[in-house]
Amino acid sequence: MIQSTTLSVSGMKCGGCEANASKAINALAGIVSVNASSKDKAIRVDFDDSATHLDAIKAAISQAGYHVEDHA
Repeated sequence: MIQSTTLSVSGMKCGGCEANASKAINALAGIVSVNASSKDKAIRVDFDDSATHLDAIKAAISQAGYHVEDHA
């Protein structure tokens, strides 16, 4: 099933950062679309939850050098 999520991400400052974060996420299986915005400090991801999961997406963002903000 396709899931959509928007994550608050710190550390993205430019279009290059957006591209870097998007590339890291797109390397995962099951990613449908990625829209990273350094202006909004957010990344919207549509993904197939039978192929990947939110923790893997967060890990890919972290490995790319950015920080996913956890909001309660």
